[in-house]
Amino acid sequence: MADEKKFSEKITKIAEEIEKLNALELSELAEYMEEKFGVQAIAAAPATATAPAGGEDQNQQEEKDSYTVVLQEAGSNKLNVIKAVRELKPELGLMDAKKLVESAPKEILTDVKKDQAEEAKKKLESAGAKVELK
Repeated sequence: MADEKKFSEKITKIAEEIEKLNALELSELAEYMEEKFGVQAIAAAPATATAPAGGEDQNQQEEKDSYTVVLQEAGSNKLNVIKAVRELKPELGLMDAKKLVESAPKEILTDVKKDQAEEAKKKLESAGAKVELK
């Protein structure tokens, strides 16, 4: 027992609550952690051992960990797209965001995680823009 690591009471309580979760709740927790903190669970060894030979392309896609969000067109509602760009890039002033939108196709975000890229794409598309992830 002398070698056993002691954890804080807070961590112990969290671990005890996790132990009480069923499989569905554990799956939801894992998904939440991936979205919230940008971490991914490591695939189980049997899954990688049974991958078909044609799975190389799939592995290359899975390995891609950074994306670029490219604004292709501002669409008909340019003002909403400018607002969306400013939400994604708060460091831009109104005029800078306007110039960026008007100079489409233009990169909005570079080297971002998949979740962040998809969220940005959704935000821009809901504002009326045409967006591509690279």
